[in-house]
Amino acid sequence: MLENIINASARIAKVANHTPVMTSSTLNEELNCEIFMKCENFQKGGAFKFRGAYNAISKLTDEQKLKGIIAHSSGNHAQGVALVGKILDIKTVIVMPDNAPQVKINATRGYGAEVIFCPPTIEDRTRVCDAEIDKHGYTLIHPYDNENIIEGAASACVELTNEVDELDVLIVPIGGGGLISGSSIYAKLSGKIPIVIGAEPLGADDAYRSFVSEERVLSHVPKTICDGLLTTLSERTFNYINKYVDEIITVEEREIVEAMKFVWERMKIIIEPSSATVLAALRKGRASGSIDDNLRVGMIFSGGNVDINEFFDKIYAKIN
Repeated sequence: MLENIINASARIAKVANHTPVMTSSTLNEELNCEIFMKCENFQKGGAFKFRGAYNAISKLTDEQKLKGIIAHSSGNHAQGVALVGKILDIKTVIVMPDNAPQVKINATRGYGAEVIFCPPTIEDRTRVCDAEIDKHGYTLIHPYDNENIIEGAASACVELTNEVDELDVLIVPIGGGGLISGSSIYAKLSGKIPIVIGAEPLGADDAYRSFVSEERVLSHVPKTICDGLLTTLSERTFNYINKYVDEIITVEEREIVEAMKFVWERMKIIIEPSSATVLAALRKGRASGSIDDNLRVGMIFSGGNVDINEFFDKIYAKIN
């Protein structure tokens, strides 16, 4: 699998943004660590999801491309798939929950995808996708239960380790588990990062509960502002996490907001709540002592797709 990840990284590098790795002396001083943040909020489509989507879709057969592709997603995977569909001129259909953020719906449509809404459950997403596949012959581009998606997502970690040597710890957010699966596989099989930690909202902690119990949690009613982390693990990602991840730290909503506020205010970088979980987890790990002093810590900011209309509405109100 390591060779597949390296090949995927080379394939993706031809079209994806090589996103920056940022640092903050204020944060380093606060946490007494050297911290390196891989900013996938600057990726095409505003999130790491473009990487996996391009890797998976570009490898389809001509016949599959001709029939079209379909995906289900609350937002970032939707945008990644829609953008790749536009780049490769493939008909793209996205099944989105009817409570998905409007900013992500608009962007998905803006890339030319057809959007079909469904109730906000995994069962409904799957049901609608299956019906469309049966009707039209589309190929499903699953957001995380797909080896090509996982290998593509890992390319963010490849870039990080190519740029920053001798990292001691990597912290990655967990939703469906695609990003942390790929990142942890590469970190461990390449021998470049010895410790991998997952960050997860306490209100959507199925991965933590699965990790601790060593049995995949299927009953899951998430409640969190991290709309990108609402999905449950697949059997595939659960197995990868069990094998390659060392710890999962859960964080409260307040801790996520405080981390997000710091990055916006002090680093001038717009990240979404899902991204902020990694900084919240690092702070919590340092406070509890589970993460030691003087470590070199890599973190992946997974995306930056935030609806800021309310903020600008207030500004417009003041000037009108």
